[in-house]
Amino acid sequence: MKPIIIKILFLGFLTLSFSCTKFLEIDPPKSSLVQETIFQTDDQAISAVTGIYAKMSATNSYASGGSLSISCLAGLSSDELIGYNSLNIPFYENQLSAENSNISNLYSGLYNSIYSANAVLEGLIASNGVTAPVKRQLEGEAYFIRAFCYFYLTNLFGTAPLQLTTDYRITQVAKNSPIDLIYQQMTMDLKASEALLEDVYVTNERVRPNKSTAQALLARIYLYMQDWENAEKYASTVINKSNLYSLENLDNVFLKTSKEAIWQIFPLANTNAQDGALYILTANPTFVSLKPSFALNAFEVNDKRQTNWVKSITVGSNTYYYPFKYKIRSATTPTEYTTVLRLGEQYLIRAEARINQTGKLVLGIEDLNKIRERARPTPTITNPNPLPPLLLTMEKKDALLAVEQERKVELFTEWGHRWFDLKRLNKVNSTLIQVKSNWQATDSLYPFPSTEIDRNSNIKQNDGY
Repeated sequence: MKPIIIKILFLGFLTLSFSCTKFLEIDPPKSSLVQETIFQTDDQAISAVTGIYAKMSATNSYASGGSLSISCLAGLSSDELIGYNSLNIPFYENQLSAENSNISNLYSGLYNSIYSANAVLEGLIASNGVTAPVKRQLEGEAYFIRAFCYFYLTNLFGTAPLQLTTDYRITQVAKNSPIDLIYQQMTMDLKASEALLEDVYVTNERVRPNKSTAQALLARIYLYMQDWENAEKYASTVINKSNLYSLENLDNVFLKTSKEAIWQIFPLANTNAQDGALYILTANPTFVSLKPSFALNAFEVNDKRQTNWVKSITVGSNTYYYPFKYKIRSATTPTEYTTVLRLGEQYLIRAEARINQTGKLVLGIEDLNKIRERARPTPTITNPNPLPPLLLTMEKKDALLAVEQERKVELFTEWGHRWFDLKRLNKVNSTLIQVKSNWQATDSLYPFPSTEIDRNSNIKQNDGY
């Protein structure tokens, strides 16, 4: 009996019809499994992949930059954001339950993308109608998407089931996978992606992954694995592509034309990035706001990231703060795209990797100073050295604290960086117990949705839920 490959029809940028729930509930006739080729033409295969990105940009997506996105939910879980919505408050208070619908949406959305990537890979293998160059590009993108989603699944949920097939007979009984195994698979997928993709973007925008996209995520993953040498190697590879990437002025970082962008997600048709719609306040907040303690105390004196990336609004006697990285709240002609990977992070990755290697402390500090340089105001007679560069003579422990600080103020409210940093640096308990009255160590992982455990009893729930 041959494994079934379910035929999927993709048209243009239509979103994929499969939800993770339906994927887990597939029940084809047991007596006649029919193997079908998904892709007959280049256009059909390309539409399948671009459909994944279209679904990522949907309002309720983990990748949209909106109220259900990783950026928002992880920002609430850390010490960045305050929640006001009934479904978001549990993230802010770290009082999640396995029945929370936002948890289910997050989990199923990531697995939906993984399923779609697996379907693309299987369809390309089975297809004789897709030309070789297109097949290489699309395989590279699918491997990247799968690794990208597993990075977030394992850092949000821990030992998530590793799904490398669309075969329901395997996926519906999959068990929790060790984190080391997931990281091993991510590096394999990204190296495959790196080998398949070219440096040149396939469109005139940066909304489909290229070789640098795979390399940038590899740099991050090696950093999380504390493989300092490889983290430095891959970050340097991206940084050295100065013909493609450069640090932008703070006000231009998140533009769709930004040369700092490595990979972006295009917004829904006739809209700007949802990040601006979520964060920019014009009245009392209904979803989230920036914590006053973060807005007022996280930044050093004279740091332009505070003046350019944080704003406030006063309503009656109350002042609310909000992230202002994205400058447009709404527009029919988008000028900003949700930025997923950017050059600024690569400098911070390389800085941390270098500081943790013997003999490279000064090089790491120089990378930090590169990031600080663009956050420095223009010197004046009365303030000739605002936000001075870090001393190259500082000790390693102080340099690592400087890395943590720079990541905190450079990457805030972007894709869960602060939440993940607190956990990987073993500071989540000591930091959040001071600002979260109900904090428990088990809160560092989200619960697996109860609906998934009901469907698959092989999934073991995280401690504390």
